[in-house]
Amino acid sequence: MLIRHAPDLTEAHVTPKEAYVDRRRFLAGAGAAAGAMLLAGSAKATALSGAKSPFSTDEKQTSRDDVTSYNNFYEFGTDKADPAAYAGKLTTTPWSIKVDGLVNKPATYALDDFVKPHHLEERIYRHRCVEAWSMVVPWLGFSLAEVIKRAEPQGSAKYVAFETLVRPKEMPGQAAYFPALQWPYVEGLRLDEALNPLAILAVGLYGETLPNQNGAPLRLVVPWKYGFKGIKSIVRISLVEKQPPTSWNLENANEYGFYSNVNPQVDHPRWSQASERRIGAGLLAGRQPTLMFNGYSEQVASMYSGMDLKANY
Repeated sequence: MLIRHAPDLTEAHVTPKEAYVDRRRFLAGAGAAAGAMLLAGSAKATALSGAKSPFSTDEKQTSRDDVTSYNNFYEFGTDKADPAAYAGKLTTTPWSIKVDGLVNKPATYALDDFVKPHHLEERIYRHRCVEAWSMVVPWLGFSLAEVIKRAEPQGSAKYVAFETLVRPKEMPGQAAYFPALQWPYVEGLRLDEALNPLAILAVGLYGETLPNQNGAPLRLVVPWKYGFKGIKSIVRISLVEKQPPTSWNLENANEYGFYSNVNPQVDHPRWSQASERRIGAGLLAGRQPTLMFNGYSEQVASMYSGMDLKANY
């Protein structure tokens, strides 16, 4: 997900790790209420386990501290530390997910019933933000394709639309920090993308249930796309015929296309996408080249055969 839109902003202005560490120290020392919320969030975490996946990378994993404290979740604010500071207020129990649209078996599921039929896998994926930073995250989740097949999509279904909740009393960014986005946050995939084996719905990371700041209790993970495509705290999945609206495309279609595939040859209008900085790698690590489709070309490139990826960015 991207930081606030401003015409004079560049990738160089994206919060560096050193700055957010100072911010976190301030919050830890001065924010008793925020600390209580963090404890509440961590207290809810339970151990999870999943089968190993052949799709996992063997790259060094980003530390759990970085993964859970340096992220974008605009429903809680625009600073990288805001999700960890404020997401503890989000109530995730009970939780339900509606599956509807062009399906033969629409239903509304309690979270446990939604997850129960599926086998969890650990998927260690590269995560590439449109802001040109990256991580390696050990997600725990299950195939999105299984969810779609369970609903029995009709022949006219061509896309999958996702929606998160609107709860401004628990998600202060919806009311105060970033009201420019249209809420609820919405995202979408083409049906073949949603059926790709790499696409998962995550319910955990690092062997535990998802922390609130990382999209609890259910988020989308599509590792060949920029991170903002991975909608968090999902409450609705709909099969539709026409391309659905997506939040950042609605905000600025010239900068954020529907597909948003990681592509080092297509720059963001305000910075290069040819390289990235790996969070947690250290000050001397420098930048590393960005890989086409974030390194998942073998699994996904065929879906875009014949497409102009500059026009369909």
